[in-house]
Amino acid sequence: MTKDSRVSSWRLLAGNPVTVVSAAVLAVVAVVALGAGWLAPYGINDVNVPDALQSPSAAHWFGTDELGRDVLSRVLVATQASMRIAVVSVALAVVIGVSVGVVAGFRGGWLDAVLMRVVDVMFAFPVLLLALAVVAILGPGVTTTILAIGIVYTPIFARVARGSTLAVRTEPYVAVSRAMGTGDGYILRRHILPNIAGPLVVQTSLSLAFAVLSEAALSFLGLGIQPPQPSLGRMIFDSQGFVTMAWWMAVFPGAAIFLIVLAFNLFGDGLRDVLDPKQRTMIEARRGQR
Repeated sequence: MTKDSRVSSWRLLAGNPVTVVSAAVLAVVAVVALGAGWLAPYGINDVNVPDALQSPSAAHWFGTDELGRDVLSRVLVATQASMRIAVVSVALAVVIGVSVGVVAGFRGGWLDAVLMRVVDVMFAFPVLLLALAVVAILGPGVTTTILAIGIVYTPIFARVARGSTLAVRTEPYVAVSRAMGTGDGYILRRHILPNIAGPLVVQTSLSLAFAVLSEAALSFLGLGIQPPQPSLGRMIFDSQGFVTMAWWMAVFPGAAIFLIVLAFNLFGDGLRDVLDPKQRTMIEARRGQR
């Protein structure tokens, strides 16, 4: 991508209000993920039974739970934990999935057939069911949750990387490089990987959203982050018996999940519009007409 193309891409992103707002929300989430320990006004496990089930107030902005613990502090730390798990698990899926997809698409032949059949078998299982199976085998916990989510999203990146690699490897500049005797490693680094980065970046944004949902679902079922460490999904589970008298126990963790997932999805849509040549051409044409 040339310098002018990069500048144009940034202008297209900045010209989309939805993308800008979602990026701002993700920036706030990043700040929370990096500094939740300093931002939390109370300890996440500071029990104060006399203050139990207090509604939102100046002392406790998000209220307190059944043990008098500050809900805001627990939401901040739980968001940090969810984002850490989502980022690490998706990074694991990117490394493994892209490696498998690029090798399959670049080499082709029997290796492509074998690798894609393995990917097809993994795709045959529903995402949450496969994650539950992994956790059931390895046991609940943070490390297991990361492995489960990473395994679940690996075939998605493998498919995206393979499809993009198949499209790029037939380009004339790849054929010229082969004719000049250039090694496969150089072709992969110089031609294949840079040209398949766009779809992978978009898929990464979308996968981060679903990874947050998956972590919340596993924690809700008691298979993810274990108490006393707070988790957004576990906080929603714990609020079930207090919905009518303490709505804030479920609303604020649920709102955190909703905002994070929505922001990642909207930002991914904005990236797709910029990185997809067809979408980008349509946007530029509409702006030219205006």
